[in-house]
Amino acid sequence: MPTSAPPTWLAPGIRPYRASWLRADILAGLGTGAVVIPLAMAYATVANMPVQMGLYTCIVPVVVYAFIGGSRVASISTSSTVSTLTASTMLAGGVLIGSEDQRGDLITLTLLVGLFLLVARVFRLGMLVDNISDMTLIGIKIAVGLTVMAAQLPKLLGVAPHPRTTGFFKVAWAALSDLPRASLVTVAVSAVCLIVLVVLTKFVPRVPGPLAVIAVGIAVSAVVAFPAHGVALIPTVPSGFPVPEIPRLDRHIVPLLPGALAIAVMAFLETIAVARTSRRVEDSTIDPDRELMALGVASVAGAFFHSLPPAGGFAQTSVNLRNGARSQISGLVMVALAVLVALFVAPILSLLPQAVLGAVVVIAVTRLVDIGALRRLYQLNPRECYGAIGVALVGLAFGLIPAVAVAVAVTLLMVLHVVNAPHVVQVVRHHDCTWTEQPENAALVPADPLVLRCLVPLYAANVRPNIAAIRTATLEADTQPATLVLDLVRQTVLESTVLHILVDLELELSGAGIRLMITSLPDRNLRTVQRTDWWQEFEVDGRYQPDLNAAVDAVDPA
Repeated sequence: MPTSAPPTWLAPGIRPYRASWLRADILAGLGTGAVVIPLAMAYATVANMPVQMGLYTCIVPVVVYAFIGGSRVASISTSSTVSTLTASTMLAGGVLIGSEDQRGDLITLTLLVGLFLLVARVFRLGMLVDNISDMTLIGIKIAVGLTVMAAQLPKLLGVAPHPRTTGFFKVAWAALSDLPRASLVTVAVSAVCLIVLVVLTKFVPRVPGPLAVIAVGIAVSAVVAFPAHGVALIPTVPSGFPVPEIPRLDRHIVPLLPGALAIAVMAFLETIAVARTSRRVEDSTIDPDRELMALGVASVAGAFFHSLPPAGGFAQTSVNLRNGARSQISGLVMVALAVLVALFVAPILSLLPQAVLGAVVVIAVTRLVDIGALRRLYQLNPRECYGAIGVALVGLAFGLIPAVAVAVAVTLLMVLHVVNAPHVVQVVRHHDCTWTEQPENAALVPADPLVLRCLVPLYAANVRPNIAAIRTATLEADTQPATLVLDLVRQTVLESTVLHILVDLELELSGAGIRLMITSLPDRNLRTVQRTDWWQEFEVDGRYQPDLNAAVDAVDPA
């Protein structure tokens, strides 16, 4: 009996698959894992979480995305932006670093992020969030980069952290105030790691710098008693696969909600941006709603296995591409590598100096402070450049969650501005009975009947400014027409609000001695309005015609 084919929606990042790709995917998965796994562990410390949380993020969420996500080569784990927002959210939620509640609240936070993403998928909000401008994203990334760098200063200097201190300026000032108490050996270790990472990144980019530095750091730590010289090591890393745990929806859930929403927005934006920029010409287009679903399910599933909120990352995806990945099989290979690390290498990680992880994080986030992007914005539109700097300052002064809120608010305002702008043009008939749309905002050509066309569908959010433009064009024309023909050919939807305002327009024009005619309404909407008493009278009076030529001929039969 033949087996049924798998659903077409399953594993678009893998299917269809060619056997010739397997070798490239295996090598890419191993090479990418050598970069992603150490980075994810480092980003866990940015979130004020044990390093194993970053390791666990490279397992379950990656498997889920490989079978649901739409990108063939996007590398999904966590990112500097998401980890920084996670730290801010936990602090804002009153979670004490190192407390018993910390891990439980992380599980709850990751679950909330996934639920927000799935709700957004249900209501198809992908395109709305996807419209957040480059201006705001650049500003947020600059704020993230500088905030993360400031947070690493205690590790690089070997001084005690200030877990309750938030905001770039306060964190940086607190760390610099402890400069007289810095450990010289820790500073030396940090300096060497930073120099090595910069050299490897610039001159030998194919070498996984984070893995090399971490491996050397562990090897030196096994020989040299770093703690005796004032160099702190990371806490003990347990070996084995994470035991599933049920998220707790207790008293901490309400304080975590704003941060979870901000993380969901940024995780989605980073993931879809990575998916689009890494897409090959022959690959399918990236669907925002699919990415919402994939990331949401990955976050919900990862929550039960102590994962940080997952997101796509530019750095690891570029490594994946550079290593020749052809599909999400490379991600599954990375998962296998992460499981091996969790089972057999975890105890050795406890020898790693915190300064080494701090240096890895600092170099990883330097790309976020993109001065070149600000320069390009200034060349195209100086106001966008200043806007990006403004968003960055909001993030630096008040925190990243307010910065994300500003980004979303600015996007909504821009969308509402575009929606509320009227899009009405005059349509002119030539002697050969062809029609031409005049440019928007062009001066009216005297005509009777006056023919106006709405270039966009009218609905509750935009009907008033568009009807106002129609009213102005008709009543304030130099030569007032006796008939207005309103072309609604693009009216793909019809709401009761629109119908009521059209009735009001007809009454107002009638009072001014102007006859309103409507034409070209799509069939489905025509059948809808034909059930109203007003429209039945409208049609009986001959004021609806199927097209423009019929409307003009009905006005002037000659």
